[in-house]
Amino acid sequence: MSESLKGKPKQHLEQLKCHFTWKLLLKDTDLEELEDRLCDQLTFYVTKNKYMVYNLLAYVMHLKGDYTKAIANLQKAEEMIKENNPDGTDQKYLVTYGNYAWVFYYLNQYEDAQKYIEKVEKIYKELKDKPDIADIYGEKAWSLLTFCGKYYEDAKQCFEKALELEPEDPEWITGYATVVYRLEGFYGGNCPASECKSLDLLKRAVEKNPNDAVVKALLALKLQDLDRTDEGRPYIEEAIKQAPNLPCLFRHAAKFYRRAGMVDEALRVQKTALGLIPNSASLHHQIGLCYRQKYLIYKKQSESRNSHNRYKDSEEVKDLIQNTLFHFEKTLELKKTFIFAYIDLANMYSEAKEYRKAEDTFRTVMAFTNLEEEEKQQIYYNYGYFKEYHMKSEAEAIDYYKKSLQITLLGSKRELCEESLKRISLRKIRNNIHDAEGFALLGFVHKTNGERNEAIDCYEKALKYDPYNEEYVSELSELKMMI
Repeated sequence: MSESLKGKPKQHLEQLKCHFTWKLLLKDTDLEELEDRLCDQLTFYVTKNKYMVYNLLAYVMHLKGDYTKAIANLQKAEEMIKENNPDGTDQKYLVTYGNYAWVFYYLNQYEDAQKYIEKVEKIYKELKDKPDIADIYGEKAWSLLTFCGKYYEDAKQCFEKALELEPEDPEWITGYATVVYRLEGFYGGNCPASECKSLDLLKRAVEKNPNDAVVKALLALKLQDLDRTDEGRPYIEEAIKQAPNLPCLFRHAAKFYRRAGMVDEALRVQKTALGLIPNSASLHHQIGLCYRQKYLIYKKQSESRNSHNRYKDSEEVKDLIQNTLFHFEKTLELKKTFIFAYIDLANMYSEAKEYRKAEDTFRTVMAFTNLEEEEKQQIYYNYGYFKEYHMKSEAEAIDYYKKSLQITLLGSKRELCEESLKRISLRKIRNNIHDAEGFALLGFVHKTNGERNEAIDCYEKALKYDPYNEEYVSELSELKMMI
């Protein structure tokens, strides 16, 4: 059999259901940051499913080319399964054995690889070749959820499959609630209660997992999304009492406090967590957001104070800017793929009047080749704002506002781009009733929003004042054909 495996290297291996066949791609994650997160979970989490963490960590070691550590983590996974599943079936070993087979294959140890393939086949025979196993769907879902945000939708589908097979399993209930919550967060968390599926799912997860402090914190954050902060606060406070040394929980609690305007309380819990995990990109980002919020408050207050206090405030504001920059820069040092941290850092460089650094940071993040549409929308809006208000380049600002508006995802940044373009176009028209560009820009906004008749009217006015403009002719012709 080992010769067969060697002759047809992946024919048997690709049939295994494990991390090596789940298309967890290196380009979609920051390996060092992911490894740190997994090690933190092993250090601070108390759960019988730590074997999943070891399995994913073994795959990370494979991506790093360290097969000694990969095998060590698989051995740990095997120990954890045995320790927590003394009388259960062997189906929990399927993913681990599949990972073993792949690791030995990459080490050219074909006999060992074949041994684990046969272990998998034996378990399936004992299960009477049952094709669908909740443990596999659940572990795949958890791994996708942990690996990167691009995989959340696939993770959701896997949790649904696991729940079809084991509808009362607390782990799958919690995982499903978590991924739905995160998916809703991609759209700003501002959906009305009637459309927020995660609210009821999180409530059910809390009922099923009363000892899970993290899911209580997520429920508190969801209630806060729905302007029910007072309802959410008891969940946060109960969670902190329940797990006073859990860094992940502190991150959620800090976010809750920051959004509630309790910035100093948010900083306090974040710094406590940072003492436990000093290399957390997420924590540094959240601390940066708190310092930025304090800076914006001081900036607003300083406008109405006398000159002496203004000078005093300017020193405090300077410190806040530097603290914000330090933590945003540290975030990207630790996690080079943190897209929104680039935006935050670039915007803060702008506030500090470090325009070259702001420009370079925007250019760096725009050069990423795997940006999601929401990420592009936010980058283009913020870059347009930077060009308009800091670089005084209205033409460049318009270009990027238009790029952002053309991304059809609904959200606050798209609305802001629409408002900005309308503001610029109407100002142009007020200043000069014959301003063709102002009418064309307004026509572009109407066209992007599907308001064709209004767009035609605007482009006709633009052509009236600039009759030989090829762009306006083309746009008008296209609109009339659509009608």
